[in-house]
Amino acid sequence: MRINLLCIGRTQDKEIESLLEYYTKRLPRHWNFSLIEIPDVRGGGSLSPQELKVQEGKLFMQHLLPSDYVVLLDEKGKLYTSREFSARIEHIQNSSVKRLCFVVGGAYGFSEELYGRAQEQVSLSKMTFTHQMVRLFMVEQIYRASQILQGKPYHND
Repeated sequence: MRINLLCIGRTQDKEIESLLEYYTKRLPRHWNFSLIEIPDVRGGGSLSPQELKVQEGKLFMQHLLPSDYVVLLDEKGKLYTSREFSARIEHIQNSSVKRLCFVVGGAYGFSEELYGRAQEQVSLSKMTFTHQMVRLFMVEQIYRASQILQGKPYHND
């Protein structure tokens, strides 16, 4: 299975970039993890929030295959513990999914088209985080899930 993390915009913070690289290198090779940074919408600052969501949605859709299992990282999504999240990844993997795509939207969320395309919505917390931090938290949680599934001592309940 391949796991992709799709994000709008590039990581600007060097410390976050360094930590992303640290966790990415530690992920299991059989997950073929990729962090895909999609360039910001050109002229996005002059668009309304709704128009911006639509344009970002189109950019995301260009990176998704019809067979992908798509999970939106959304504040209204389901909250998981780390063990539940690892079990969810294992279930998806055992369902013969070839690509699992986690999607981090822009500042205003997702387009209706993207909500319609996704199979799930997951929330990392009831709190709000920067999109840069969400990338880091998500990569660390994917790494944590891999450690839980392998029975390694990284995670403590």
